[in-house]
This record gives sequence, C-alpha cells and structure tokens, in this order.
Amino acid sequence: MKRILVIAGSDSSGGAGLEADQKVIAAHGCYAMTATTALTAQNTQGVYGVHETPSGFVQKQIKACVDDIGVDVVKTGGLSGMLAASSTVTVVADALRQYAVKVAIVDPVMVATSGAQLLPEDAVKTLCEELLPNTYIVTPNIPEAKLMLEKTGSPPVDVHDLEGLKNLAKAVHALGPKYVLVKGGHLPLTTERKVAGPEDARAMVANVLYGDDVDEVFELEYQTSRSTHGTGCTLASAIACHLAVGDDVATAVRQACRYVEAGIRTSVNFGQGSGPLNHFHSMQSLPFPP
Repeated sequence: MKRILVIAGSDSSGGAGLEADQKVIAAHGCYAMTATTALTAQNTQGVYGVHETPSGFVQKQIKACVDDIGVDVVKTGGLSGMLAASSTVTVVADALRQYAVKVAIVDPVMVATSGAQLLPEDAVKTLCEELLPNTYIVTPNIPEAKLMLEKTGSPPVDVHDLEGLKNLAKAVHALGPKYVLVKGGHLPLTTERKVAGPEDARAMVANVLYGDDVDEVFELEYQTSRSTHGTGCTLASAIACHLAVGDDVATAVRQACRYVEAGIRTSVNFGQGSGPLNHFHSMQSLPFPP
C-alpha cells in the first residue's frame, strides 16, 4: 500500500481540503497521512473562518509521519488558508529537500473561484522561488498560473484559445517544476477550441500537461453542475495516487481527469451552494461475515 502525505488545510464540510484528499486516497487504495496547515469553518456556501496552524507545528506533523511511517508521494494544497504564511511554504520546501522527496504534487490554491487572491504576496513569491524547483508536478488553474508569472516578473500570457493554454503551461514550466498541468475549467472552449462565451457554446474543458518529455492536452466534456467544490484537491490527490503506484505522468493525469469527471457527473447535490463531488463513484460494498 502506497503512502501519501497530504499537507493542506481542513474543510469542515468535507468537500475539499484534507477531507476530500483522504476520500480520494482511500478510493484509490492508498494510505493517507496529513499535516494540517489550517482549520476552517465552511460549507457549500462559503468560508466563515480560518484558523492557521503555526509553521513550526506543521513541521512537527511532517516529521512525525515521515520518520515513522515513511512517504512515497507528498501532495500539498487544499483550500483557503492552505500554506497561507510564507514561513509555512518554506517549511514544506525544506521538508521536501530534507527527506529527498522525489514526487511532490503542488496544488497552489492561490486564487478563489470568486477571483480573490488567497495567498499573501510574500507567500506567492516564496512558493514560486522555493517550492516549485522541488515540485514534480504543479496543478494551477488559469488565474493561479497567471499570478505565478506576475509575481516572478515573467512576461504575461494571454489565453484566448487552446494554444494560449499551451503557452501558459510552458511559461509556468520555466519557473522550475518538472511538469505543469494547467487546468482549463475557468475557460470552457467551443468545439473549435476557442474561448466559449454563452453557456450553450461551451463544449469542453481542456487541461494542458507540459514538461521536458510530454506535451499533451486532455479534453473533457463540459458539464453544467454546481457540484464542483473541491475539484482541484480531488484532481491533485488522484494524480498523486496514480504516480505512487507507478503510472507515468501522462497516464496519471489522464486517469485522474476521468475520475474527477465521473465524480462531478454522479454527485448528489449536497448543500445549497457549490456542492461536493462523489468521491466513491467506483467503489463496491463487499459483504463481511457477521
């Protein structure tokens, strides 16, 4: 059983953050460990409070897990409050170096769906300078990828079509990670791979994977759904599981995209706002003896 250490914030409603990560990891037959960077009071309608964990305590959680149980893959990310302090980002980067972690997935969680920036300026800069060079694959959405370029003084990239998405992925790759997966959910495309305006023109979502030895586009059917809370956490954790069991990066991303796609399609519409995915859509209930 492969061991995944998740370094992220907690979502009290269970749809994102550590809670979603652990469901994904369990569904993929791997073992989840956690280092909690923040507690939140939230539900499907919003975040009502964030209580950050001191960076020194995050460091202790990481050490306790790695020293005793060991780790195959590290996944960082979560939700509002995740790695919110620059000092916590530094702790995570130091841990990746200290324990020679070969596979680290970073879901940056810098920009909320509303467009609000979640990470303070110094933390964004620290993440780009210290964490990305030690990252196996980083999974930003379009606003997060653009923010990375802005805070590192890199030239901006306009995205109006699929080619723009590819250029954005290449620009983020230049910041140091081995692979970049730019998620296109914020910018649905038409059948001609152009940015779609009206709802009825939205045909697909394109996720672009780029690295030294891979340049691939994963096209997914656009789904109209309010059950999209935690999609970023879910995708990154699914990628972590597939990498842990030995899949190559393109296979891992492809399988994770399909897992999330099915999770949205089979969701049960909990809550009154942006609801959670169905993380157990492919699980079977086995009979146990009395």
